[in-house]
Amino acid sequence: MFKAPVYSAAGARTGEQELPAALFDGNVHQPSMWLAVKAYLSNQRQATAATKTRAEVSGGNKKPWRQKGTGRARQGSIRAPQWRGGGTVFGPRPGRNYHQDLPKQVKWLARRSAYNARAQDGQIILIESITIDVPKTREVANLLKTTGAQGNVLVLTNGHKPAVYMSARNIPGVEVRVFGQESAYDLLWADTVIIEAPALERAGEVAHA
Repeated sequence: MFKAPVYSAAGARTGEQELPAALFDGNVHQPSMWLAVKAYLSNQRQATAATKTRAEVSGGNKKPWRQKGTGRARQGSIRAPQWRGGGTVFGPRPGRNYHQDLPKQVKWLARRSAYNARAQDGQIILIESITIDVPKTREVANLLKTTGAQGNVLVLTNGHKPAVYMSARNIPGVEVRVFGQESAYDLLWADTVIIEAPALERAGEVAHA
């Protein structure tokens, strides 16, 4: 059973709490995490890379020199791919579909594995509650400082909290997600995962969602 330190909204440590076994079962399945990260990064690709074919590059239609008698290799157009500035053969074209789908079971396993990997390394911190009514970057920055969060930080809130999101979006290396809407990639990207403790009541639901 994993445990995580618990902090108050003011940043004071109040103790430790056991992490729910429904989500933190101790199993770290490396292949599923690899597949999840690979699919996530592939789905971010916009497929806008493009090269010009010989029909699109500039250059005249005139034959560079006559077919015979010059001693040089025959050439039909300076737009041919072997010429400098000529068209590209089999280059990337816009509209290619890089999308990858994963079975739900693999997604669930990858996310649980990522949670367990972070718990094993002691990189999970619990907050009793994050109460920010008006967006203030300073409040989130102070919270990260008092809890000792290091590196990239993923903050998982108990429900949708726009003020928390807007308070953290100007801080480099900090992302805010609603607990249950994070991906395995989000968890593996983060060096520290901060979770609002009340959100863990839905751990069993999140483990299979």
